[in-house]
Amino acid sequence: MSSTATEVVRLLKVRGETLAVAESLTGGLVAAEITSVPGASQAFRGSVTAYATELKHALLRVDGGLLAARGAVDPQVAAEMAAGVREALGADWGVATTGVAGPEPQDGQPVGTVFVAVQGPSGTVRGSARGGKVEALRLNGDRAEIRMESVRSVLALLLKELAGEQTGNERAQDTEQNGGF
Repeated sequence: MSSTATEVVRLLKVRGETLAVAESLTGGLVAAEITSVPGASQAFRGSVTAYATELKHALLRVDGGLLAARGAVDPQVAAEMAAGVREALGADWGVATTGVAGPEPQDGQPVGTVFVAVQGPSGTVRGSARGGKVEALRLNGDRAEIRMESVRSVLALLLKELAGEQTGNERAQDTEQNGGF
């Protein structure tokens, strides 16, 4: 278990919030990393491993036209996967991974092209970037290295979003306690 996964679970528990995971190239590794943390069941709702492109549409409600036009390795697909799993599993936060681990290119994208996404409670508009973040990665290494770096990257992005919201909430509380100054 990573310290990032431990901190993600800790923050989710403190906030009383939940997480759902949508995975493609990582094939369940993100969920495995989260569930390796003791007490994760208090925050982790579940995951969908939608490896096949048509499952991204059928299970996660990723726009079929988008998938047909751009393929599964796309930043908007990652964003819609995160929003879709959040909605499907009734979680406060959704994260997603999609990309090419190799050995061959996919959807016109070279090996090492990865998109990771986070959709949080403020992102209620389906398919929008508001309340969500997508990172494009260009990773080197073999298949296993690309998959593990994708796990590390999506958890780091989630932690950054959780910590950012936590910092914002703490600032708001400070302002209230200091009479609005």
